[in-house]
Order: sequence, then C-alpha cells, then structure tokens
Amino acid sequence: MGFFACNLLSCSNPICALSCETRRTHHFHLWGKSFLRKPTDFGFRKFHFQPASVVTNLDEMGKDETEEEKPRFRWVEIGPDISEAQKQAISQLSPKMTKRCMAIMKQIICFSPEKTNLYHLLVAWVKIMKPRRADWLVVLKELSSLNHPLFFEVAEFAILEESFEANVRDYTKIIHGYGKLNRLQDAEKTMLAMKRRGFICDQVTLTALIHMYSKAGNLKLAEETFEEMKLLGSPLDKRSYGSMIMAYIRVGMLDQGESLLREMEAKEIYAGREVYKALLRAYSMIGDSEGAQRVFDSIQFAGIIPDAKLCGLLINAYVVAGQSHKACIAFENLRKAGLEPNDKCVALILASYEKENKLNKALDLLIDMERDNIMVGKEASEILAGWFRRLGVVKEVELVLRDYASKEAKCKTSAF
Repeated sequence: MGFFACNLLSCSNPICALSCETRRTHHFHLWGKSFLRKPTDFGFRKFHFQPASVVTNLDEMGKDETEEEKPRFRWVEIGPDISEAQKQAISQLSPKMTKRCMAIMKQIICFSPEKTNLYHLLVAWVKIMKPRRADWLVVLKELSSLNHPLFFEVAEFAILEESFEANVRDYTKIIHGYGKLNRLQDAEKTMLAMKRRGFICDQVTLTALIHMYSKAGNLKLAEETFEEMKLLGSPLDKRSYGSMIMAYIRVGMLDQGESLLREMEAKEIYAGREVYKALLRAYSMIGDSEGAQRVFDSIQFAGIIPDAKLCGLLINAYVVAGQSHKACIAFENLRKAGLEPNDKCVALILASYEKENKLNKALDLLIDMERDNIMVGKEASEILAGWFRRLGVVKEVELVLRDYASKEAKCKTSAF
C-alpha cells in the first residue's frame, strides 16, 4: 500500500500533480491493469479520494447541454373529454388504418399548441413507430380529406424525413396546395427547398406554378415560368397550355389566349372543357360575338359536345352585341340538337324579343315550350312579368295561356 502511495505522489507527470479528488478517473485509465491485479484496500479515504458518485457527476457533465434542456415529450391521452368535433373527426378515420397511423392521427386531431409541440410530436412518432412512406402517405391523405389546418406543417416535416423518401412530385403537390390557397411565398419557399435538395423542376411542377401565378393575376411570372418550361425541351401538354391560356383570360388578353389555343390545335392537342368555356365566357361577357363563335366552333372541332350552358354563352354574346336575330338562330339550333334550353337561355331570348317589341314571337315561344313540357324558370318569369306589366296585358296573357292549356288537354283526351 505504501509503495503505491509513494509512487503516486512522486510521479512527475503533470496529470499526477492535480488533486486526486478531481482526477480519480484518469488514474483508472492510466493504471487500470496494475491496479486491478491487487484487490487490496488502498485507503482511498485517507488520501481524500472521492466516492464513486464523482464518476457519475462527471458523466452527467459530459452530456450534451441540449439534451438536458430538451423537454421529454409526452403523448396526450385521448380521453372522453375531447370536443364533439374531434370525436366526429376520429370516428371518420378508416378502420383499415394501421395502428401507427391511427395513433398519430388521433394526436393531430386533438392537437393543442398550449399542451404540446407539433414538431416534438412528429419526432416522437418517427422514433417510436418508425413509419414507412406508405404510412406518411396515409396520414397526409387523411389530413387532406379532413381539410386539417396542420396539413402543410405535417407535409413539410415529412418531406425532410428519410423514411418519407421524398420525390419531386411530393414537392409539387405541396406547391399546388399552396397555390390553391394563394399562398405564393410559401409555394416559392417550398420550390427553393426542393432545388436545394437537388430536385429539378419538371413540367408538372412548372405547370403548378403557372396555375398559381395565373390565379394570383401575376402574368409576368406566369409567362416567365412558361418560357422556362419550353426550355426543358419536353413537349407541352394540354395542362401546360391550359394554365397559360387561363392566365391570359384572367387579365383580359383574350387574343393571346386564343392564339395559344390555335397553337395547340395545330399540334393536335386540345384543351380541357373548362378552358374553352372560360374563353367563350370571356368573349360572351364583352359582346364579342365573332370571338365567341370562333371558340364555339373550336369546342365542336375538339370533339366536345356543347351543352345548354355553352349554348347560352354563345346566345348571350349575340344578345350583348345587339344581334338578336343571330341569338334566336343559335337558340333554335340548340333545340334542333335535342338539347333542352335552361332558364338562362330562355331569359336571354325573351329579353331580345322585348328589345324589339316582338310580343307574338315571345308568346309563340312560350306555347312551344308548353307543348314540350318545358317549365319557365325564375329568371325568364321575371322578365316576362316585367314586360307584361309595362304593357299592361298581364291578365290578357294569362287568359290566353290558360285557354291554350285547356285546348291542349282536350286534344290529348280525344287522342285516347
């Protein structure tokens, strides 16, 4: 024992010169083998060695300070005291959902920022449940169907997780979602984050951006993105063209929109029904009957069968342009095609008849509609009521129509 103590105290190593009370662990490292050979009590207390608790304290001191400061996450217990809305949302979850997905969905539905932190919640879920991409997709789909306000926060967390295995299409969906809500800055941030991770914007992503800029009325950015899309070298599809055409329509540049439409048709690419309808409506509202007729012809050329609404837009274009005769021809063509005119179409024709004081024509139309069992709607009835009231012939017209109805009934009875 004395030999060990003398050697220890006479050691010239600077480490040995330090107090034995604070450097005990170093002695274990330096002399561990020779020390363990002799299981003899060396009188640690006599030489002021600290008990084993010092090692524990040193271990604690070696821990990362951030770990000590980081609060331990606790799952929120889903009890009977949750709100009715939360109960309803939980009851709508698919019973086929896995337990790991069900667990996080219940936590998100009952999430309260006062009680917990969403980031810590998701981190804990990943660590404990170890979700796969399929699980992430189920959770995001459910949040989307619920229109949950935390959808985007969960989605942005997910795309950074290795288990999610994010691809460019995942980023595109988030960008498109932000675009629908007109959150341009968030969409652009997501796009920049995508590029930083090495993903390249493809045609689908750029189309989503054009649609977003179009909706926001930012034609300049829409055009720049469309040009960037052309530089990719990939053939543009109807969605890409359609988004740019809609951008021109929204700012009233109908000629440019129609020019792109012609460019598409030359490549035998045809826009969707909603694009043709938007362009037709734009021409109709300003009374450009020639433009409306061109688009209406293009609709048929694209293989789209016009319905009463599309015909109504063409009729409206002629009425606004003061071409009631052509409006009536378009109305007759509608009926000859076997389509039943809607209330708007009938109201437009009656309004054009009123402008030209063609009461007999209006009565003939009403009789024909009665014969075909077509009811006069609210808008058409209001036009008739106002017209007849100004003429002072409300009772007379009512009698004529009633008399006609009775004659029709007699004819049907005699036919049997």
